[in-house]
Amino acid sequence: MMKKIVAFFMVFSLFAVSAFADDCKNRGTLDEMYCDENMDLVADTPKDPADWKDPNTLVFTYTPVEDPAVYKDAFADFQKYLEEATGKKVIYYTVQSNAAEVEAMRSGRLHIAGFSTGPTGFAVNLAGYVPMAVKGYHDGFQGYNLIVVTKKDSDIKELDDIKGKRIAHTSASSNSGNLAPRAIFPQHGIVPDKDYTVVYSGKHDQSILGVAHGDYDAAPVASDVYYRMADAGRINADDFRIVFTSPKFPTSSFGYAHNLHPDLVKKIVDAFYSYRFTPAMQETFGGADRFYPVTYEKDWKVIRDIAASTGTSYNQDGLRKMAEKEAAKAAKKQ
Repeated sequence: MMKKIVAFFMVFSLFAVSAFADDCKNRGTLDEMYCDENMDLVADTPKDPADWKDPNTLVFTYTPVEDPAVYKDAFADFQKYLEEATGKKVIYYTVQSNAAEVEAMRSGRLHIAGFSTGPTGFAVNLAGYVPMAVKGYHDGFQGYNLIVVTKKDSDIKELDDIKGKRIAHTSASSNSGNLAPRAIFPQHGIVPDKDYTVVYSGKHDQSILGVAHGDYDAAPVASDVYYRMADAGRINADDFRIVFTSPKFPTSSFGYAHNLHPDLVKKIVDAFYSYRFTPAMQETFGGADRFYPVTYEKDWKVIRDIAASTGTSYNQDGLRKMAEKEAAKAAKKQ
């Protein structure tokens, strides 16, 4: 696995070195492969129409936050809608890690995707990803909170009580599962890795189940995952205590690769904005009934601020670290 990661980043770097020796007037924090002359913080459509992609088959995926099979089924109806709107075949591509999802879009193998809140920044800067929507309602987007959960019979009654404990974070790139706690907890006098032991679980559901089974004393997780698990009967909410709740963050973003043909992009965007979730999708996604329009520049500012405060850089080095941690966690499970 580690050899694959090294090989991936060697190719990754070669792309960056060879790609854009053009007259781009502004890139901002974007990789050398991309340009941001309109300064909206995401990659511009390529200037040369010869670089626009119009594939016969569109590849779509959703962030690997829980069991991938759950989301493949959940998006089946939307895939059909997207096929009708674009006139193209749409297939679902299952990814096993955030780093793999970023690499798939950067390499051109992934065209439309949902990225978790934290990894969205990596996808924007390193894969030419253009966020356009989150799950939501007619009057706003669906958000979530960082919550800290512990067992109901635990001696942890408030946030300060996690000091000296074994606490599960999800993954290095996760906003609510790692970045937000590292930015917010110090404001409450608690420093992760110093005041408590951080153990990476891999995913939000694994953190929650680990708390339930006594593997961890507590865990910071996304509230939407927690309540979705409770509604689905995977956990009994009465077995847990929530000892901290943060302000609201945006949920996973949805968007497309920057180099898709503009006419195709319009069809994709129109499909996302006009589609209404089936009852089954609404149940899966906590009552959200549509894709709500957002922009990376405005709606991801709080997430970028959290990343900056924790020293997380949405660059190749940052993604390499994330990939290495994900690989190490996968190896432990084998």
